[in-house]
Amino acid sequence: MRLQSNGFSSYGARLLASKVLALFLIVAPAVAGGSPLTVTALGDSLTQGYGLISQNGFVPQLRDWLERRGRDARVVNAGVSGDTSAGGLGRVEWTLTPDVDALIVALGGNDLLRGIDPAVTRANIEGILQAASEADVEVLLVGMEAPGNYGPDYKAEFDAIWPELSRAYDTLYHPDFFAGLGSDRPEDAMRYMQPDGIHPNAEGVRRIVDSIGPKVIDLIERAR
Repeated sequence: MRLQSNGFSSYGARLLASKVLALFLIVAPAVAGGSPLTVTALGDSLTQGYGLISQNGFVPQLRDWLERRGRDARVVNAGVSGDTSAGGLGRVEWTLTPDVDALIVALGGNDLLRGIDPAVTRANIEGILQAASEADVEVLLVGMEAPGNYGPDYKAEFDAIWPELSRAYDTLYHPDFFAGLGSDRPEDAMRYMQPDGIHPNAEGVRRIVDSIGPKVIDLIERAR
């Protein structure tokens, strides 16, 4: 009886071990992040890559930047040239597909160009953040600053939108899409811009990605 008992126990242990191994092989890739997270960049022409060949745009450069740092992420370009915050709000519901794990929100530049009331822009950005919250999607909100030509009241109201909403919705925050250009003197920054003076050239995008990239890594880690 003892020998039979030992034999049965040995067989049972091997069977149990094989089942545990099989379960591990199924679960481990998900635990280790075996399938890449999907990060969607919701924005305007700055996100879309206006005026650049495809591989020099913001999303392809960001994807390459993450890959070089060992971050396996699928970065989706949801930038639409000319889009305002209202346009972003109008398409956020179908942008947030079930496979989206994280969202970069970079909108507001065209609101500025059109002189849209900051209260309207705030409501639109807040609507986007609400949609992301309801979808349980982590967000990196990219801020923006108004020029002084709209007056101090407009500038103060507009500039406050991004940090205040970031705190209210507990998002990650990057204060300025153009922060990576790194100069307070517009004439210095212009070397990184296309001739229109609005959109970055390939080197400008590279600098922008270098600046925002660490926040995107934080976003990926938060989403995991």
